[in-house]
Amino acid sequence: MTHPYMNAPDYRRWRRAVADVAPAAVDPVVSLPFRISQEDRIVTAGSCFAQHIARHLRDHGFSFLVTEPAHPVLPQETAEAFNYGLFSARYGNVYTSRQLLQLVRRAYGRFSPMDDIWEDDGRFFDPFRPAIQPGGFASRQEYEIDRQQHFQAVRRAFEEADYFIFTLGLTECWVSAEDGAAYPVCPGTIAGSFDARRHKFINLSMAEVVADMTTAINELRTINPKLRIILTVSPVPLAATAEDRHVLVSTAYSKAVLRVAAEELVRLPDVFYFPSYEVITSPFSRGAYYADDLRNIREEGVEHVMRLFFTHATDREAAQSLLPSKPSGDFLSEMKDLVDTICEEAALDQN
Repeated sequence: MTHPYMNAPDYRRWRRAVADVAPAAVDPVVSLPFRISQEDRIVTAGSCFAQHIARHLRDHGFSFLVTEPAHPVLPQETAEAFNYGLFSARYGNVYTSRQLLQLVRRAYGRFSPMDDIWEDDGRFFDPFRPAIQPGGFASRQEYEIDRQQHFQAVRRAFEEADYFIFTLGLTECWVSAEDGAAYPVCPGTIAGSFDARRHKFINLSMAEVVADMTTAINELRTINPKLRIILTVSPVPLAATAEDRHVLVSTAYSKAVLRVAAEELVRLPDVFYFPSYEVITSPFSRGAYYADDLRNIREEGVEHVMRLFFTHATDREAAQSLLPSKPSGDFLSEMKDLVDTICEEAALDQN
């Protein structure tokens, strides 16, 4: 007797591909139809986990395109606190598909939110980048100049990129009841003030995520026809949910929607999925890739993901030749510095 499973390769069998394999050797990437070279320009955006991807690309000598750099005299610690270099431009975390579509349209002047600035005690905040300027801007003019140069940097990033890596993070989203503008976090958590009449909660469905992303990808392709897009799903659970249910249930819903949406989106030309979510969350690691808070990702997990990324998605020899040297001095302190990310969503669980 014969059947379709009889001669299936090992990677299609749980025991041979997962259960009987050393955790660090589990590799769910079967094949990718491209190889990123050191010369290819890579733009990143998305949730907090996307910051890890950007860091490793930069540390391994790949062309991580930063179009909105900090001033050279600014100390690195200060630059990072002001969101310079965490992503290709200073847009902060882009958690949802709605935010990404909005970013593309705002950068090219196709959408201008009505709620465009928040003032608090003489300081000015960007409603759509509330954490990028600790303490806010000193004046409206400073804010407007910064926003103008930010959109210029976003346009340059999208126009010059060869690859765009986007990490889908959340489905829960707060929007303006006036025009649907999507905030990265609920107003009032980092800056601004919450008003139930002006701010509305939505939880995106799979169809809505696919529609947002398809439109954003199509608009990006009109700007940059050669652009290849790599999608990942963040393995970081929700910090808090606005739904009246357990945060575990909301996390399961959100990640399931995003994972299925990614599966639909890879049907588009030159759109690919990389399984970082599966590497971190699958049972083979027995939870070892999560920190004690069961939310943040340990460096061992990030390294597993990036090892597979460099092996399958890049010029492997170049990547191996550029492995960083082992940290010296206080190892634990240095590793903490490496894995720290700036995550606005964490503010939802601080009170």
